[in-house]
Amino acid sequence: MGMPRFAGSAAAHSAIWRYQVSESVLERVPVLSMANMTKQDFAAAFGESFQRFGFAMVRDHGMDMELMDEGWALARRFFALPEETKRRYDAAANGGQRGYTAFGVEIAKGASENDLKEFWHVGRDLPAGDPLAEAMPPNVWPAEMPEFKPAFSRLYAEFDRVGGELLSAIALYLGLPERWFDSAIENGNSILRLLHYPPVSPQAPGIRAGAHEDINLITLLLGAEEGGLELRDRDGNWLPVVPPPGALAINVGDMLQRLTNYRLPSTSHRVVNPPPERRGHARYSMPFFLHLRPDFLIDALPQCVDADHPRRDPPITAHDYLAERLREIGLIKGK
Repeated sequence: MGMPRFAGSAAAHSAIWRYQVSESVLERVPVLSMANMTKQDFAAAFGESFQRFGFAMVRDHGMDMELMDEGWALARRFFALPEETKRRYDAAANGGQRGYTAFGVEIAKGASENDLKEFWHVGRDLPAGDPLAEAMPPNVWPAEMPEFKPAFSRLYAEFDRVGGELLSAIALYLGLPERWFDSAIENGNSILRLLHYPPVSPQAPGIRAGAHEDINLITLLLGAEEGGLELRDRDGNWLPVVPPPGALAINVGDMLQRLTNYRLPSTSHRVVNPPPERRGHARYSMPFFLHLRPDFLIDALPQCVDADHPRRDPPITAHDYLAERLREIGLIKGK
């Protein structure tokens, strides 16, 4: 049987969405259309949502939904493979950047308990001899699933394309040239993560992934079978976030926060367990972490620095910042 869209039937996904999303979330974080707004209007609304919430929801983005369906089906098949098979592709040797990371390895920065998830990373393949290849190991692919590589290579390219368009809106919002980010993310170390949160018992603790902020520029998330994603608003309240069917959830990462001198703040988010009656169901998720080029120097933009907002962080390359953060979450070792 083929994998239905959004890892469940449309009716089922709609029911889950109605069940888990409070009206206040949709009232506070509007769903924006990339197709039905002018470029300037979309940029203004998108940037304002980022500035206020560190988060936005976007529909009419042009993602290939049939390809997404295929991706969901392949992700479920991969995570259903025997543990010893999955561990053949252990990503420990490359800092977790490519291949498989087993259940319980990653831990949120500052957390005391590891996350209840396993995942697979697809990254950018660079041609032999490219000077950035040292910072980006080649992809690995499961030999047991020959269709895995072509499907996720195409899906990676789709997320990369749409992410670039979203960043062009942020550029306009910040008063930069529309395509300012194009060179900054060209051959960037972006990651497509396939996530699996296995079922838990009705008595399980409440958190599947501890509260954290993403490292990268922006994160794009499309669809999930089970809810559980929550973000913390500026008042410290945790809000459930399940976008309407077909809409992207996009959040600010720490690199964009640093680049904008905290004008666009990174958002704390977490994944909580569903109500006890839903804990026997696995959760699948597919975020795309859009990164800068490894050699890009992250330094506060001049228009984001003034007497009332002095520069908060020193310059650092995207590669050095990523390595620093990967050490903090346990994916690479060392000082």
